[in-house]
Amino acid sequence: MLFRSIRWRIAIPYALLILVSMLGLSVYLSYRLRNARLNELEQQLLTDARLMADGIARTLCEQNGVDDLDTLAKHWSGLLDRRVTIIGSDGTVLGESDEDRATMDNHLTRPEVQQAVRTGTGSSIRYSRTVRYDMLYAAVPVKDPSTDELVGIVRVALPLNEIETEIGQLRGMVITATVIAIFVAVLLAVVIAERTAGPVRRLTRVAERMAAGDLSARLAPTTRDEVGHLTQAFNHMSEELRDKVSRLAQERGRLAAVLAKMADGVLITDDGGRVQLINPAAAGLLGVEEPKALGYSFAQVVRHHQLVELRERCAEQGEEQVAAVEFGRAGRYLQVIITPFEDADTRGFLVIIQDLTRMRRLETVRRDFISNISHELRTPLAGLKALVDTLRDGALNDPPAARHFLDRMDAEVDALTQIVQELLQLSRVESGQAPLRLAPTRVSDVLTRPIDRLRPQAERAELGISVDVPPSIPRVLADEERVQQVVTNLVHNAIKFTPKGGTITISAQARDGEVLFSVKDTGVGIAADDLERIFERFFKADRARSGGGTGLGLAIAKHVVQGHGGRIWAESVEGHGSTFFFTLPLAT
Repeated sequence: MLFRSIRWRIAIPYALLILVSMLGLSVYLSYRLRNARLNELEQQLLTDARLMADGIARTLCEQNGVDDLDTLAKHWSGLLDRRVTIIGSDGTVLGESDEDRATMDNHLTRPEVQQAVRTGTGSSIRYSRTVRYDMLYAAVPVKDPSTDELVGIVRVALPLNEIETEIGQLRGMVITATVIAIFVAVLLAVVIAERTAGPVRRLTRVAERMAAGDLSARLAPTTRDEVGHLTQAFNHMSEELRDKVSRLAQERGRLAAVLAKMADGVLITDDGGRVQLINPAAAGLLGVEEPKALGYSFAQVVRHHQLVELRERCAEQGEEQVAAVEFGRAGRYLQVIITPFEDADTRGFLVIIQDLTRMRRLETVRRDFISNISHELRTPLAGLKALVDTLRDGALNDPPAARHFLDRMDAEVDALTQIVQELLQLSRVESGQAPLRLAPTRVSDVLTRPIDRLRPQAERAELGISVDVPPSIPRVLADEERVQQVVTNLVHNAIKFTPKGGTITISAQARDGEVLFSVKDTGVGIAADDLERIFERFFKADRARSGGGTGLGLAIAKHVVQGHGGRIWAESVEGHGSTFFFTLPLAT
């Protein structure tokens, strides 16, 4: 875990290098100090031994003071603070400062003695069987000054534990200095590593903020080294990135706005047929939810074999394909255009879906309008033609018959005039050329006049008319004359299609900022298939065709109510009467 941080990747190897170096240096210095101290002590011991050799040479040559050599050895030992041993030329211990020489064995074979005899000086570090610990020995030969013959050996010794104690003190000082140096070096390594890693960590935090979406995050350069240059380069990169992301966001926003507001559906798939983009219009036309469509196959989203085959044909031929299909149970008529495209190393397909349902319905309405108006005009025109031909064939000479035919011709002309007037009125209402004169109007004023005018007709048809309007009902914002026309049309239709003995109920009630009007009858009702089309121009149910009328009244009523900002609809069960509803806003 430590080596995941650049600080510790710098500090730890640096500290380990210093630690190993200082430990090696400590060991080396300890070894060198020990050897230097041992050499120094060895030279001191040899110097002391030479001094003693010069002092006891005459004594050994005379051979008359052997018994006093122990005393002499102890004397010199006290002066030099060393163990002193005087050895004869044959290896016999003649004097000893620290031990009983009578118990000591022959020393001729001792390494320092042998070396002194051969080379003039000898030294060694070894375990002493006499005193039972390590000693540093130095020996020099004692020669007769006159004959230069070997008469003995003087050996000076120093316990090695004292030397090791002294050397240990020196080693402790070295180790203490080493530990202090290592601590300082490690601290310095951590500080240096922190100064190096700190800007990198801060740069990392800024990069993480930018990755999280904060493109305004910046880091001020604190140094002029490579890290400072990196920080400046990073800030420059951040500025460029923010500008590019901003431009891309603007372009994406404009594209998203265009796609969201487009009436045509747009869908993009990859080469494998997976949906990568779909706009709300396409989702609505295909009956799917946008999030659930992304990532799914084209076949799963469209669920229409003709569209799947069209995409496969586009993929095989590599050319734009166009087809018109009926989609779904609602009878939508869609035109689908599938175009292959390549962008860099990406290949996919652009699918454009155009809803032509309204255009097709308008075309159907246009054909029906031409057919219906032709049918409506043909009947009075044919009647007029027949009447004219009859008059021309001799009816003019029969005044009563001529008058009757003229009355018939006048009725047919009135029918033609009514059709033309209602067409003109519907055209003006639809085009907005007949503006509404809106004013606060009492509901009773809207209903009373049309009902009074039609009540005699209802009585002749033996129908009962009732009005249910609360006295406290608020006023509506309406064009009184136009709304009266709507009421007249609805009540007249109710009278026309209700058998004798039936009833017609006109009511109004206020609710939710509007007044709901209803005209209910007990008549023949409307077939379910015809109920959705009764507000179309010239539409007549089969029963209506025998009752006369132009088929434009409900269409005019629909446009008048919608012009007031209201709604109009009908509810009916065939054979059980009908109820027509419309709403008008309350006057504020």
